[in-house]
Amino acid sequence: MHYKVILRILGLLLMIFSISMLPPLAISYGYNDGTHMAFVSGFTITLLTGFIIWSPVYRVRADLRNRDGFLITVLFWVVLGLFGAIPFMLADDPGLSFVDAVFESLSGLTTTGATVITGIDALPESILFYRQQLQWLGGMGIIVLAVAILPMLGIGGMQLYRAETPGPVKDSKLTPRITETAKALWYIYLSLTVVCALSYWLAGMTLFDAVGHSFSTVAIGGFSTHDASIGYFDSPLIEAICTFFMIISAINFGLHFFAWRQRTFSHYFQDPEFRFYLTILFSISCLAGSVLILTETYAPGESIRKAIFEVVSIATTTGFATADFAQWPVMLPFLLFVAAFAGGCAGSTGGGMKVIRVLLILKQGHREIKRLIHPNAVIPVKLGRKPISDRILEAVWGFFSVYLIVFIIMLIILLGTGLDQVTAWSAVGATLNNLGPGLGDVKTHYGDLNSTAKWVLTFAMLLGRLEVFTLLVLFTPAFWKR
Repeated sequence: MHYKVILRILGLLLMIFSISMLPPLAISYGYNDGTHMAFVSGFTITLLTGFIIWSPVYRVRADLRNRDGFLITVLFWVVLGLFGAIPFMLADDPGLSFVDAVFESLSGLTTTGATVITGIDALPESILFYRQQLQWLGGMGIIVLAVAILPMLGIGGMQLYRAETPGPVKDSKLTPRITETAKALWYIYLSLTVVCALSYWLAGMTLFDAVGHSFSTVAIGGFSTHDASIGYFDSPLIEAICTFFMIISAINFGLHFFAWRQRTFSHYFQDPEFRFYLTILFSISCLAGSVLILTETYAPGESIRKAIFEVVSIATTTGFATADFAQWPVMLPFLLFVAAFAGGCAGSTGGGMKVIRVLLILKQGHREIKRLIHPNAVIPVKLGRKPISDRILEAVWGFFSVYLIVFIIMLIILLGTGLDQVTAWSAVGATLNNLGPGLGDVKTHYGDLNSTAKWVLTFAMLLGRLEVFTLLVLFTPAFWKR
C-alpha cells in the first residue's frame, strides 16, 4: 500500500474541494444573508488541512494499485462528508449538531436526499445553494472530475475510476484514455445541467430555483429549496420537465456518450437494460395511475399526473415530491418504495442495486427453471445477443447476497434503537438505495431520529454510493496484508 501517495492525493482532493465553498460564499454576499463567515471558515479549514496533508509528501511518485484506489475512494467520501459538514455547523441557521451536519453533508454528496432540516424555505440562500451544489458534485462523483485533473499532476486515475464507477462491469472504457473518458462524462453531465436549468427557468422558476433544482435533478439527488419540493410550484410543465430529466439522468451515461459521439439515438432501444428500465417505469406508472383513479384519490387527470411523477421520482431514487405517496391507498407506498431497490441504470447518477443487476438476476432465475426441465442442456444467459459469463453472474449474485445481509443487519440495529418496523425498514432502504424519503417517521425528514440511528444511516448512504463492496473490502484482513 502506498500510504504517502494516498496522503498526497487526499491532500490535493481536499484543496480542490475547498473551492466548492466559494460559490455559496458569493451567494451569501450577493443576498446578504449573513452566513458568509461559515463558508470563509469552511474554505480556510479545508484548504489548510489539505495543504498540511499534501506538503510533506508532494514529491512522492508511484503507480497506484487497485487496493490504493479502493482506499482513496472510501477515504475521499468520508473526508469530504466531514469537511462538507463545516458550513452546516458554523452557520447560525441551520446550526446543526455534528451528527446532523455530517448526515446532511453525506446525504448531499451521495445524492441520497435525506434531510434532517425542517423549515427549508426559511434557510439562508447560501445554505440552500450549498445543499444543491453538494448533490451536483456528488452526482457524477467528484472522483471522476479528479481523474480528469490528476493525470496533469502526475497521478494515474484508472484505479480510482474502477472503484468509483457504478455497475457490474467496470473494466470497459468509453475512450482509450481514462482522462478523456472522465472529461467526456463531465461535458455530458454539465450540458444536461445547463439545459435543465434553462428549461426550469423558462417554465417559470426563478433563476435561483432553476439552477438549484437542475443540480439535484441531473444528480438524481432530490434536495429542494422548498419544503414542498417540486409540489411548491404546482406546475404541470415544471413537473414534465423534471420527469424528463430524471429519466434521462438515470440512464447509463455510456449511452449518452455514444449518442453524442455518433449523433444517433437508435442504440438506446438496442440496449436491454434501457428497455427493461422503461418497462419498469411504464408498468408501475400505469398500475399506480389506475389505482389512484379507481380509489378516487384524485381526479382522473391529476391521478395520472401525480402517478407518473412520483413513480419516476421514487423508482429513479431522486426523491422529489408533488404528493405524499406514503398516504396513497392499498399497496402503492410499498410498491413505489420497492421500485427504488432496482434504481437507475448502471453508469448513471441513480442509486439502488441498478436495473442491469435486477435484469440479470431474473434471467438467471429463468435459466434455472429451464434447467429443471432440461437438466443436461447448456443454456447461456444473454443480454441482447451477447452471452454473459458465469463470472459476472456470480458477481451479481454475490452483490445481491451481501446487499441483503447488510440491509438485514442495519434493520436489526435500527429496531434495537427503538424505531418502529415501518420507519426502520424504510429508513435503511431509503439510505442504502440513495433514495431519501422513506415511510413512517422518515417520510418527510430524519431530524427526529436518535444519534445512533443517524450514524447507521450515514454509513448506509456510503455503502449505497460505493456499491457495498468498495467499502466492505476495507474491513477484510486480506486487504491489509502485504
